Amino acid sequence: MARCALITTGGTIVSQIDATTGLAMPVLSGDALLALLPGVIDAAAIEVHDFVRLASPQIEPSHWVGLQALIQTLVERDDIAGVVLTHGTATLEETAWFLDLTLRTDKPVVITGAQRNASEMDFDGPRNLLNALRICRCDAARGMGVLVALNDHINAAREATKTHTLDVETFQSGEWGYLGALVKERVVFHRKPTRRLHLPLRAATLPSVEIVSMYAGASGGLVRAAADNGAHGLVVQAVASGHVNAAMFDAIVKVIQQGVPVVVATRIPRGGTRLGYGFAGSSQQLVQAGAVLSSDLSAWKARILLMLALQHGTTSPADLTRLFET
Repeated sequence: MARCALITTGGTIVSQIDATTGLAMPVLSGDALLALLPGVIDAAAIEVHDFVRLASPQIEPSHWVGLQALIQTLVERDDIAGVVLTHGTATLEETAWFLDLTLRTDKPVVITGAQRNASEMDFDGPRNLLNALRICRCDAARGMGVLVALNDHINAAREATKTHTLDVETFQSGEWGYLGALVKERVVFHRKPTRRLHLPLRAATLPSVEIVSMYAGASGGLVRAAADNGAHGLVVQAVASGHVNAAMFDAIVKVIQQGVPVVVATRIPRGGTRLGYGFAGSSQQLVQAGAVLSSDLSAWKARILLMLALQHGTTSPADLTRLFET
């Protein structure tokens, strides 16, 4: 059997109910997870690394940088076929996208988690872990980038997004559809991800980029505050295909004039951003003012790409547009 590395970071998949509080907390180790699959896998063929043990809302960019370094070291070893990373589902897609952008490898890197904790009778962690290990050992998974695999389905890191707070069928790929699935223990791919980017890390510290949402009656004050507080870049989660109101527009123009790059995403889960309309605050006027549209990236994924772009010194609207349209 090919040797896989298993990295744990915490989350529901390693959580159990605390008898004192009645609340779930991340407590299990990677070895304890593997012990849930007795006779199904050869634990000796899995190299375990317990990286951190956190609820995923506590995961920060510094953790991404550490994970990237660990995974890159592992995949460069001849005796490692690939890596499985367990992670809380709340911010799993952000970690997946960061790793997809920064890792340089054709070996499978598979991220999985669970929606139900280990104290629940229908705990989904063991099945998700087993499937991730199968993908890790699958030759067809090579060159696919970072994969998100839960509930028998396989998503590309760029497209994967959590769509339900509790349902085990939470990770979806929107209008693009799943990359593949586990069919009776067999890994089956239906397509390959073609929109792939690579931006190597230049430093251990990432530039500060904030996200500000547009909503009815938004004043633009949070846009100005983000710039005043030292944000190196800003992502605006706009409405429709990338529109804001007049007050937000005025604030965005001001921070662009101050030299802060602004990327415009949309709060709508499908369809992405695009040009159109001529009112104050339309996507057309925002682009004319120097903002950049995020294409189909969510605000949180656009933030990660902008952070890495700024680390590379990419700040002009033209260069950022080419990056986000790739």
